[in-house]
Amino acid sequence: MFLVAWGVFATALGWIVATDFRGAAHRFHALSHAAMPFGGVGVSVVGVGFFRLVAGVFALAGPVVLVGGLMDLWRGEARSDSLPPIPAWFVVVEATIVGVVLWRTWQRTGVLRREWDAGNGPRRGAVAGITASAVAFVVTLGFGWGTWMMASWLAGGLCGLTLLLGDRPGKPSDTGLASADSSDT
Repeated sequence: MFLVAWGVFATALGWIVATDFRGAAHRFHALSHAAMPFGGVGVSVVGVGFFRLVAGVFALAGPVVLVGGLMDLWRGEARSDSLPPIPAWFVVVEATIVGVVLWRTWQRTGVLRREWDAGNGPRRGAVAGITASAVAFVVTLGFGWGTWMMASWLAGGLCGLTLLLGDRPGKPSDTGLASADSSDT
């Protein structure tokens, strides 16, 4: 199931960012720069062109992984009903990390809060979906539900793609994240 989820997400993210569909590459660059924990003001080290190049690799590898995962499921070789027992300390550490990340991104200057405040219905739904999928990921990890864990991971990733697409075709969104350099280098 991991290969199927990874293949779907890598294919979608890869093609959307590599082709810069609706300014997704520029928004991805701005969102990644804004989400850096200790990032400061200044020129980023990696440009939009690098993101598009890496996304192109994912766009080509994603369908291959997806087909391999689907073939494994078809042949019955994939077993993803449950995970091996996860130690409680690991689940607590994972929950703490996810809690800190969610707290940081929902602060007044956090990425998710800015997207929520500047958003309309679909964007707010995507922000809520990312938050819910992060919580669901930790819960399903704790209970050892592998298939549901992958489903929550995939749902969060697809909600993140909604944020990358922005509001207007061909133009970066006006959330304040669009101030990144618009060059392709």
